Amino acid sequence: MTPPLVELSHATKRFLKADGGTHTAVSDISMTVGEGEFVAVVGPTGCGKSTTLSLVSGLEPPSEGTVDVAGSPVRGIPDGVGYMFQADAMLPWRNVIANVAAGPIWRGVSKSEAHDRAQDWITRVGLAGFEKSYMHQLSGGMRKRVALAQTLVNEPRILLMDEPFSALDVQTRALMQNELLDLWSGTGTAVIFVTHDLEEAIALADRVVVMTASPARIKDDFRINLPRPRNVEELRLTPEFIETYSKVWQSLSSEVETARKQGAARVA
Repeated sequence: MTPPLVELSHATKRFLKADGGTHTAVSDISMTVGEGEFVAVVGPTGCGKSTTLSLVSGLEPPSEGTVDVAGSPVRGIPDGVGYMFQADAMLPWRNVIANVAAGPIWRGVSKSEAHDRAQDWITRVGLAGFEKSYMHQLSGGMRKRVALAQTLVNEPRILLMDEPFSALDVQTRALMQNELLDLWSGTGTAVIFVTHDLEEAIALADRVVVMTASPARIKDDFRINLPRPRNVEELRLTPEFIETYSKVWQSLSSEVETARKQGAARVA
C-alpha cells in the first residue's frame, strides 16, 4: 500500500496560558490523508481544528505524539505544503501577478518563469485581464481567486485550507467551491479543509472528520460516497446528499451542544 502523505499519530498540542497553566487544544489525534484525497475537518467553534493544520504545516510542534509528512517527521515547514488562510495573505502594495509570482521567486525560480507560471494560474482561476489590479480594486470573490492562484502556483503536494471561503456570500462561495474542485481534480494533491459548514464539507470531500468539543479529539471519520465530478449546488439537492448530511450531523450536533454549554459555563 502507498504510505499516506500526512500522518498524525496520537498528536496532542498544549499552549501556555497567561496564568501559568496550560490549555490543551487537541488531544490524541490520529489520522491519515493519502495522495489525491480531500479530507474535510468539522467541529464546534474553537475546538482545535485550525491547530491540527498548524501541526501539519510545521507552524506548531506537537506536545506529544508525532506528525509525519511524506514519510518524514515534521521539524519545520515541510516542502510541498501550501496553506490558504481564512484571511487574505496577499501584499496590498503588489498587484495580482506580482502576488501570485512571489512564491516561485522566493523559491529560486527566475522572475520571467515565475511570471509565466503566475499568468497561467491567473488564467486558470478566471482572472485574466486583472493581472495589474491591486487588492483594493478586487471583490471578495476575486481576492479569493488570487489566493487560490497564489497557493496553487507552487504546485503543493499537500494543500491546507482554513475556512478559506467563510467570508464570502452564498452565491460566490458556491462558485469558489466548484472552482476549487475543478482545479484540484486530477492533480494528486492531498487536501485538508477546515470548515464550520457541514454542507460545504460534504459537498467537497472524500472524507469528513468530526472533532469533539475542546479539547479536540477525533470522534468520527465518515467516507463520503457521492460521485465525482460534483456541482455543489446541484449535489445539495439530491437524496444521497441529504441522507449523508443527516448521518454526519447526528455525530456533530452533540459536540456543538457540548461546546455551547462549555461557553455558557465560562461566561457564568
